[in-house]
Amino acid sequence: MQTPPQVDMDCDNASRKEALASMERDDPAYGGQSEYTPFFLKIYDPLILGFFTRAVWRCPTNLLVERYRRHIRPRHLDVGPGTGYFLERAGLPAGASITILDPNVHVLEYASRRLQRLDITAIEADVCKPLPPDGTFDSAALHGVIHCLPGPLSRKAVAVANVAAVLAPTGVLFGASILGPSGPHTWLSRKILDANNRRGIFDNLGDTQEGLGEILEQSFEQVELETVGSMAIFAATNPRT
Repeated sequence: MQTPPQVDMDCDNASRKEALASMERDDPAYGGQSEYTPFFLKIYDPLILGFFTRAVWRCPTNLLVERYRRHIRPRHLDVGPGTGYFLERAGLPAGASITILDPNVHVLEYASRRLQRLDITAIEADVCKPLPPDGTFDSAALHGVIHCLPGPLSRKAVAVANVAAVLAPTGVLFGASILGPSGPHTWLSRKILDANNRRGIFDNLGDTQEGLGEILEQSFEQVELETVGSMAIFAATNPRT
């Protein structure tokens, strides 16, 4: 397997564009990550975490922070770290070794700058393909990622299996994902859900709590799953691999 290079956070603009272009526009996963431009990342925390998560999806952001603090362990892999908001608040000691993985170099650069007090390894890769990191991780997060992955859920199961494959035998995968129309939505959240799926930002119209539980159980022996607002929050331990 060819290992994608780690991202040089001091690379020039040309290198950044080349890195971002490594995921082709016709890749099914492109739409879910293409919105994460440098400008969007600057407004992400107040807009997405401050408004949408609380008011639209009705899941308190502090609850998600608490789940990060509960489940994160040494040797952690964060898939789709976003702005680094949750890692910054996870209670990690200075110098803690964290690997962040994303197909979008802008995300990797932004999160790495924010988390300078930690020992960050940034890897540009797609979780829907076999993962390149060497070694074994004690914990991993798929936080706000699954609803952006190309569906159906049977296809997203590959991403869960790929993460399970790089976890220790007692490792934990945790995260949260917005449910499709079968979830407990309000009129507003259904409108935004439909709009995001039409734009290709989400691909979760077939995502159900039961289906999410099934793909987690395919790769893990123990699964905890609950719904808060329109979001499913999960923790899965002991990978079957």
